[in-house]
Amino acid sequence: MGQSNNIPPAKAEPRFLEGLFTLPEPEQGALHQLEKKLSENLHEYLSESKVAGEIPLSELVKKYTQYSISEDPCFVAEQVDFLMKDVIPYCVHTGSPKFIGHMTSAIPYFLQSLSKGMVALHQNTVKIETSRSFTFLERQTLAQLHHLIYNEEESFYKKHMHRRTSTLGIQCSGGTVANIMALWVARNRFISSILGEENDLGLIEALQRSGKRNLAIFVSSRGHYSLSKAADLLGIGKANLISVAVDNNHRLDISDLEESVKKAISKGLHPLAVVGIAGTTETGHVDPLYEIGQWCSKRNIWFHVDGAWGGAVVMSRKWKHLVEGIELADSVVLDGHKQLYLPMGVGMLLLKNPDSADQIQHHTKYIIRESSYDLGAKHLEGSRSGHSFLTHSALNIFGRKGYELLIDRNQEMCLNFAQMIESHDSFELITAPELNLLTYRFHPLEWKAPGKNKLEALNELNVSLQKQQREQGQSFVSRTQFSHPEPTGPMTTVLRSVIANPLTRKHHLEDILAEQLRLGMKLLQELGWEKA
Repeated sequence: MGQSNNIPPAKAEPRFLEGLFTLPEPEQGALHQLEKKLSENLHEYLSESKVAGEIPLSELVKKYTQYSISEDPCFVAEQVDFLMKDVIPYCVHTGSPKFIGHMTSAIPYFLQSLSKGMVALHQNTVKIETSRSFTFLERQTLAQLHHLIYNEEESFYKKHMHRRTSTLGIQCSGGTVANIMALWVARNRFISSILGEENDLGLIEALQRSGKRNLAIFVSSRGHYSLSKAADLLGIGKANLISVAVDNNHRLDISDLEESVKKAISKGLHPLAVVGIAGTTETGHVDPLYEIGQWCSKRNIWFHVDGAWGGAVVMSRKWKHLVEGIELADSVVLDGHKQLYLPMGVGMLLLKNPDSADQIQHHTKYIIRESSYDLGAKHLEGSRSGHSFLTHSALNIFGRKGYELLIDRNQEMCLNFAQMIESHDSFELITAPELNLLTYRFHPLEWKAPGKNKLEALNELNVSLQKQQREQGQSFVSRTQFSHPEPTGPMTTVLRSVIANPLTRKHHLEDILAEQLRLGMKLLQELGWEKA
């Protein structure tokens, strides 16, 4: 990065460095002009419907080759110029109405201003001494989300919302950390049930005293990869995250769950937890949460719901029946950047019992003392930004009815997209939407691939199609692979579409299919297909 005009270079001097931390004059000065310039650049970029710049990754990577930190500082203006020239134009426009391939979508523009305020205030919610009002705002926000899921009486929230020893929920950096913490609570609950006040001796001692070989966690074959991370980190082992078969609707099969638990017990494993999924990542389906909840309750097994994608559906009167039984869960995960339309880095773990998080509490002498309000006492993470500033704002600005409108609209748009696919001769709907996610594939019936296995040829065709569409940057859908039909069919590559952007319209979906048809027809010839 070079300097402009005849301005002397920046120097590592006290005056220069102090100026970086000094509050600038409002509406004046160089920093205000830079903010305006950057804001205008971002507005121009976000106004486009293209998903990404047309540059291959092999070329893009060549822009970032500097491996050492510069000895001398640079002016903020120089860095802003670099970002506008070499970073912003080549990132992914996740807010584009044609970006329908992942659970990352548009966020409301008011969050840009609020995020600036959050960063400026720079609160650290690990302890009340660095957050004060943010601590109570976070506790209130988590109580609101707890009420959304569990709907306890008013007296319950008056008692527990700001009670120092109660934890209705934990805000964290995302669904992965939330899932890990939920199973951490469950694991330590088991340790305490065996060791009592000696629970600091840990898992191995608890297993030896209980006569169990290890613990086991059960989740459908559609479970999120964060659960494997959790089993690994908690010392349970990835092999003891036991995959339960799904039925032909991609939902956990209760009968297979029963058989899996019996088999695990016969091997000396203790069934620690069952995870129900409210909106699987690959297909958007919801496990039979009510049946799982009742089944776990009878056996005193921790019932955890990964509601990162679909938990927010409880705000829709029309669709909340899809997640019936979520209120039976001992713990529930929500992910803010999905259907709560919050920025990255906002996840929530909600706990039915306000005392459950006591199982993971830690204290020190300088912060997170036993008598304090410090949120970090019952948290995996230490220092954390005050994202409740954004979460609470979004919940208030949208309101339940606002979220309901968004959810209902996304559901209907996804159903419309499914109809468009089904009515097209060259596409095949693979999984119909339950929540606002579907899978399909390019499958031109009038073409064949001589000398090739049909399924392998179709898989190759759809992988190539998805890659080409991604590289061209006009629109985006993702892809995945699973057994079709479930549970015993062959591995099938499918295109995966997530309808979450409130600005996505029918004509955008028509454009995406038209682009796929054009690319697909060209690929048929390149890959040696012939008309039947």
